[in-house]
Amino acid sequence: QVQLVESGGGSVQTGGSLTLTCEASGYTNADYYWGWFRQAPGQEREGVAAIDVDGSSTYADSVQGRFNISKDSAKNTVYLQMNSLKPEDTAMYYCAAGWVSGTWSRSNEYNYWGQGTQVTVSS
Repeated sequence: QVQLVESGGGSVQTGGSLTLTCEASGYTNADYYWGWFRQAPGQEREGVAAIDVDGSSTYADSVQGRFNISKDSAKNTVYLQMNSLKPEDTAMYYCAAGWVSGTWSRSNEYNYWGQGTQVTVSS
């Protein structure tokens, strides 16, 4: 079993930055695909960014150029650096891990999830 714990959320103004951290414990696997998702009230959970075994990253169009996902495999930790934040980025952000065989942005591709960390961007 794998446990994921997110941290780093908070409240910022438009244009601000935050870095989210996801720490994994338990039976971690270097072959995991890691993803960040977000869910705003009344909306579906959407994929934000993902990083694969080789360190290649991919992003949703809405965050491309503003967000950066990275990982430190030695620390079993994944990061999401978020810059130029907008009010529409406001959501609960979740870390996920698993063996993704299909589309990275589909939540059912992931096996493990954290509890989430809230990000609020005010105008």
